Amino acid sequence: MTSTEDGDEWLELSAETEPEAVESVSAVFAEYGQGVAIEQVVESSRDGDVVRLPATAPVIVKTYLPVTDPSTPKRRAHIEKAIWAFGTLRNVGPLQVRTLREADWANAWKQYFFVHRVGRRTVIVPSWRETEYEPRPDDAVLLLDPGMAFGTGLHPTTRLCLRALEDIPIEPGMRVLDVGAGSGILSIAAARLGASYVEAVEIDPVAAGVCQQNVQRNGLADVVSVRLGTLQGAPDEPFDVVLGNISIATLLDLYPLLALQLRPGGLAVLSGVLAERADELWETLRAAGWRPERTDFEQDWVALLVRHS
Repeated sequence: MTSTEDGDEWLELSAETEPEAVESVSAVFAEYGQGVAIEQVVESSRDGDVVRLPATAPVIVKTYLPVTDPSTPKRRAHIEKAIWAFGTLRNVGPLQVRTLREADWANAWKQYFFVHRVGRRTVIVPSWRETEYEPRPDDAVLLLDPGMAFGTGLHPTTRLCLRALEDIPIEPGMRVLDVGAGSGILSIAAARLGASYVEAVEIDPVAAGVCQQNVQRNGLADVVSVRLGTLQGAPDEPFDVVLGNISIATLLDLYPLLALQLRPGGLAVLSGVLAERADELWETLRAAGWRPERTDFEQDWVALLVRHS
């Protein structure tokens, strides 16, 4: 990738889709693009106490490709072909493509991102609005600048994971693994809620860089370790909790590796799953010896809390 005078240029590829097709479109974008963003209309009060996701609002799925990467034309062609095929079967609009400078992409939407509260304690504070919020005594405040890492905390899957984290009794000494960490929002939340060590694993280098910046922004570099790469088998020391806010296709591929990361009896919070496919994941995990704890719902999405035997 080369830099222009005003910053690196990216292709933004997007498609408006019905909720039932979001996972399929996201899977294609994840395979051939660089990151996946799922955009929905969010109505929020300025102090973050009220956040509402209108059920009838359209869903826009996006991914990005670096303009100067030699593989971009081929990757774009794969995406165009897949979106055309989805459009013949489901309510999926045509692929939209535009060119963006990285700086423009990262900053244009910030005026619409306010402080918002998730669950009882967790408060997501955009880094550029830090002076606008006065924390309550028990708040777990997450200073966040998602950059190009696709993780603001507004999507139901992220909100489900944050609420589940509040309900897990995280105690000093506990180790947490965040798979597909993105902007680092779940890793930072786990550290704020009491974990002594958090490993944030991210395969995308742009997202990993943003994650590292957010960890440092929150003063948590001594607690949260950001690792660029993939899971590689059993760790030297197992984790007490594993977080995976990723697609069901990835979860179905990774669950044996996730099991290797956990201590016996350890908990996993798995999200990024549409409610209509939750049973498919449940059945796979049960057959592999996982024990269900509970299922949480928001709109069409679920988070599964499972315990490894």
